[in-house]
Amino acid sequence: MDASAEITFHAESRTFHLSNGKLSYILHILENGQPGHLYFGKAVRDRPDFTHLQEKRQRAMAANPFPDDDTFSLEHLRQEYPSYGSSDFRQPAVEILQADGSRITEFRYESHKILDGKPPIDGLPATYTESDGEAATLELTLSDARTGIQLTLFYTVFARYAAIARSACLRNGGQEAARILTAMSLSLDLPDSDYKWLQLSGAWGRERYCKTRRLETGITEIGSLRGHSSHEHNPFAALLRPHTTESAGEVLGLSLVYSGNFRIQAETDNQNVTRLSAGIHPSGFDWKLEPGGVFRTPEAILVYSGDGLNSMSREFHRLYRERLVRGYWRDRPRPVLLNCWEAAYFDFTEDRLLRIAEKARECGAELFVLDDGWFGSRTSDRAGLGDWQPNPQRLPHGLAGLAEKIAAMGMRFGLWIEPEMVNPDSGFYRRHPDWVLGAPGRTLCESRHQLVLDFSRPEVVDAVHSMIRGILHSAEISYIKWDMNRSITGAWSAALPADRQGEVFHRYILGVYGLYERLIREFPEILFESCSSGGARFDPGMLYYAPQTWTSDDTDCIERLKIQYGTSLCYPLSATGSHVSAVPNHQTHRTAPLSTRANVAFFGTFGYELDPGALSGAEIRQIQAQTAFMKRYRAIFQFGDFYRLKSPFSGGEAAWMCVSGDRKTAIVGWYRILCTVNPPFSRLRLQGLDPGALYTDTGTGARYFGDELMYAGLTTAAFDGRSPENGDGGDFASALIVLTAE
Repeated sequence: MDASAEITFHAESRTFHLSNGKLSYILHILENGQPGHLYFGKAVRDRPDFTHLQEKRQRAMAANPFPDDDTFSLEHLRQEYPSYGSSDFRQPAVEILQADGSRITEFRYESHKILDGKPPIDGLPATYTESDGEAATLELTLSDARTGIQLTLFYTVFARYAAIARSACLRNGGQEAARILTAMSLSLDLPDSDYKWLQLSGAWGRERYCKTRRLETGITEIGSLRGHSSHEHNPFAALLRPHTTESAGEVLGLSLVYSGNFRIQAETDNQNVTRLSAGIHPSGFDWKLEPGGVFRTPEAILVYSGDGLNSMSREFHRLYRERLVRGYWRDRPRPVLLNCWEAAYFDFTEDRLLRIAEKARECGAELFVLDDGWFGSRTSDRAGLGDWQPNPQRLPHGLAGLAEKIAAMGMRFGLWIEPEMVNPDSGFYRRHPDWVLGAPGRTLCESRHQLVLDFSRPEVVDAVHSMIRGILHSAEISYIKWDMNRSITGAWSAALPADRQGEVFHRYILGVYGLYERLIREFPEILFESCSSGGARFDPGMLYYAPQTWTSDDTDCIERLKIQYGTSLCYPLSATGSHVSAVPNHQTHRTAPLSTRANVAFFGTFGYELDPGALSGAEIRQIQAQTAFMKRYRAIFQFGDFYRLKSPFSGGEAAWMCVSGDRKTAIVGWYRILCTVNPPFSRLRLQGLDPGALYTDTGTGARYFGDELMYAGLTTAAFDGRSPENGDGGDFASALIVLTAE
């Protein structure tokens, strides 16, 4: 039976029930006209009235809006979108400063619509639908009588995904301007606090490490004030029951489709109610809403799983891979590439690039990427950024000449750009010193010798667009790596008045989105890969424009086990930029086997970050085998179902696997981080297989039924001898097992 997305309104109880057979989301209109929350979780059958789930009782010192009902207190009721100053003392979803100095609003039910499909969010990335019946959307409109401001809450339930999309819209229908100080994308009040909080945090070179802790009374929070989603905290969090594992237990996953300053917060009150919220970070945010003005929040995605973290992740993977990523490359396997950055850095000529490219072609690469240093006076990171013209000393035949020679080898050509930044030592900056972010009389803070262009100004975005589109028209370019190598400081714009400076961060990221949109519409077949010093802007907002992201500047395969494991909690492998790099590794100085480096990188988009001319003949042959293997199985790696089996955060081994949609092929990756003497016996239990199918290990010919592999598991003997450089022993060993069913 096909799944369906249904929204049912029960007029008598004023209750809305969103369901798709996997989950239910139930809300109702409270006695004071505000929307209240009743349930979010595993699907329940519909009934005309769910208001028995509302918990009300008299409590000491509670504020009561109705003098004759001392059980009704917003301080203790579960709400959908709480307002500041309304007798609820918890963190609000919305706070608006009005002309008289008041911040108090009372948004009450006005009307609602139930729509087939999902309306877009103008100027912002969001999930989408392509045909009737894929989703249903509730538009719940509230109004504040005193200010004339209208608030519309959007709820979309999908037919095929255990997910709810939420966002909000504020319209000023009054006569006076107001200032939005807080506008969350969602707020969700849960009836208890018996959860562990899971976040993805780290720093440059160790992004998206899994961090967990129990919720306690008070506030648990992550966020970014850096102008991008950041290396430090990813805009994702999950609440899981204390005994939830990868394969069992209840999980609520939350992901914000946004690339700028954000906050995700869980506030647990003294009655053990948990308020989960996500949206633009309120700190420093101040949006002037003129009469007639409209403000849209970014979209937030809620995923429910009753079957553990792996199930939650696969819901995110499928939704983002199929209905967030767009365009030509959405459903296409990604080319095997070689990026020349760690092969040459800034030290190259056209001849050297062609030598590297010829070896890359010999190894089986399909795409050659020229990284930083090809333009202006860019011989280091100190100058030239912003001068987007090929350096004639390095590229005497320009980009067109180089691209033609790469094409003659049978490969595509790709290019690195960093359009949001400028070096003070550049012609661009000398012509437009006022086009960077920075307050007058204050120090212009450089990072990596760069300043940030003011993308809140349309004329700046227009100028950069003109330069980049000129580059893309000048040569046959198939791939763009779009970098952003610093956080934003001095967020002040010369183009905005004093009372709009609180809009700079959000207007900046809208400018980035706008430039992306223009370029992908003009060049729809270019594969864009987003990057921000590696993984500082690995978020769903970027995936809407660039279908893959450079996961981390740390290319060490052992470090990548943790980075890619954490990344997979929310993001599909088709979005995960993963390369084989040289040894000793340029970040950790570790020497790991070439087979292990590839066995980690296979679980992503796959490519190389090295000079193949420096390799031995045996290594070249090994890489040729690797690229052939990836080309054979990349559709499974990039579009199959992914399962995490052993966590690198909890022991000396790690393992994961991909399974094809028809469950006839599975690829298991197993990794030993550090060897131990006389190790104990262990088994690896697989997931996602057809229990009744007979699978053959293509490496050994051994045969197993799917139920045996999932419930009894593979013994450690299954991995013996599959790490060619160090055999059965040694650090950093790995194995790939390919299983096929008849």
